[in-house]
Amino acid sequence: MSRHLVELVDTAARSRPDKDAWIFDRTGERVTFADVARRSRAFAAALTARGVRPGDRVAVMIDNRPEFPLLWLALARLGAALVPVNTGYRELDGGHVVAHSGASLAVAAPEFAELLRSVAPGTALRAVLTTDELAAEAGGTGAAAEPPPFTPTPETPTNIQYTSGTTGAPKGCVLPNRYWTTLADDLATAFPAITADDVMLTAQPFHYIDPQWNVALGLRSGATLVVLDRFHPSTFWAKVREHDVTWFYCLGLMPTLLLRMPPSPDDRAHRVRAITASAVPPELHADLEARWGVRWYEAFGMTETGGDIRMYPADHDELVGSGCIGRPAAHREVVIADEDGAPVPRGTEGELLIRGTGLMHRYHDDPDATAAAFRGGWFHTGDLARMDEDGRVFFVGRTKDMIRRSGENIAADEVERALLLHPDVASAAVVAVPDELRGEEVKAYVVLTAACAPEELAAFCERKLAGFKVPRFWSIVDDLPRTPSERIAKGRLREGDQRAGAYDRKAGGWL
Repeated sequence: MSRHLVELVDTAARSRPDKDAWIFDRTGERVTFADVARRSRAFAAALTARGVRPGDRVAVMIDNRPEFPLLWLALARLGAALVPVNTGYRELDGGHVVAHSGASLAVAAPEFAELLRSVAPGTALRAVLTTDELAAEAGGTGAAAEPPPFTPTPETPTNIQYTSGTTGAPKGCVLPNRYWTTLADDLATAFPAITADDVMLTAQPFHYIDPQWNVALGLRSGATLVVLDRFHPSTFWAKVREHDVTWFYCLGLMPTLLLRMPPSPDDRAHRVRAITASAVPPELHADLEARWGVRWYEAFGMTETGGDIRMYPADHDELVGSGCIGRPAAHREVVIADEDGAPVPRGTEGELLIRGTGLMHRYHDDPDATAAAFRGGWFHTGDLARMDEDGRVFFVGRTKDMIRRSGENIAADEVERALLLHPDVASAAVVAVPDELRGEEVKAYVVLTAACAPEELAAFCERKLAGFKVPRFWSIVDDLPRTPSERIAKGRLREGDQRAGAYDRKAGGWL
């Protein structure tokens, strides 16, 4: 088993120096495995000159370009941790990640540098570098500079990866080398058994974990990774064909949007041998396979835990469209438990609990949340599931106050806190509204102290939060229902037709 990311980089560079590790579709740039090692070393040397030391954190706000994974691997070589900043974040959510992580340095694509500089006061940030400035300090792509010696261990943290929790602002998951090598080793040795003959593709932003574990898997297996600038459903399969892709992972709304594209005579003209996906709509599963003539395999994982549960070929045909997410991976134990953490009988719904190798260490600077998540020696996912007599897991739903919009997790409490910063908002409650296309939409119930239009409130939110978190539906109310303990009774807000009488930003008017 691989021990750490640096070992993956150096081994790949020695064994396949001239093979393409990454192909960036937007620019056509190709990066060989030797380039990955050389350029990440040069970045590591430049970061050392900037004062980065083992244990430091560096915030990175970069879209899908080579500098992101090169910085990640450079920091791993130094024993420092990457803090990815979602490129959709703004003042409030971006500022939280920078401040809470304790990042001492930030590196940003030029278009994001000013935002990071604007949130720097009151944080630990010493400087904000653009990618151009860092490249110049690294001496260009052919630099031979060597960073100071450091020997990572499997437990050396490589990331503080922020993810929306059940309440409050995003939590920082402290992810060690072992998190990534466990994922990569498993996907290379068990299904889908990625090898050097494969071509992988990712269409998600690098600030999420999925493109990052794709990088680790490519280094481990020798497969080439194609990186799209983002997900474009109208051209996605054309890119799959253009690059001779053999396997990819997708999630959320992506399968539905792909299926909505007009059929093409070229739909089956590809080399894809398998597709791994999370949250495939059960009613569309068979249609997806019929359209493109390839099997789609469900999988389940979390930022906190990595890859946990997956459908395997032996179960596939029986379970298409069943909502089954598969069996635990070899490095995972799974139990379905009641509220006290005790296992429930097979076939009974309960909370999905996970333990095993390569989970996150903890939530950064949040011992209470860490203790709650790992109580009883198991990680509590907050998701409801059931297990059949054969040990196969079926996803049922969520226990969290979380909204899942187009594959994005949105903590209702974070949006509520942003709304309460508006001077005219007395109180607010945010809930999910079922939506055929996006899974769920965001709705805000707002009590005002002075007249304020929904579009003004939405514009305020857009200055504080990523655009995908801004509510689509708005109801201005005189008061919010409460429980006897004075908590907002969100169950009552979810009753009935939540769209009736609401302001719909998409429609531009009241319903």
